[in-house]
Amino acid sequence: MKKIVVDNFEYELIEEYKDGFNESEFKEKFTDYFYDFDYILGDYSYNKLRLKGFCDKNNKRYSKVNDFNTKNDYLKFLCAYECKYFVLKKVKKG
Repeated sequence: MKKIVVDNFEYELIEEYKDGFNESEFKEKFTDYFYDFDYILGDYSYNKLRLKGFCDKNNKRYSKVNDFNTKNDYLKFLCAYECKYFVLKKVKKG
């Protein structure tokens, strides 16, 4: 799996659909808002990257809207049909 380091956080690319991961574009879009999330999903709509944070149940920021187990519903109902996307998992905190 591909490792990505941004702002002293290390992520692992665990899922990619239609070559959806562009590291430089991800790093441009990444902000401190995503520090507390366990997963980051990036999807493309109209050729623009959108990022969404997800959590495991033991994370203090966990809620129903960012539950990682709802990732597939997010892709199905809130993303463009058959869009390219990627999922990063945090493996080392900054």
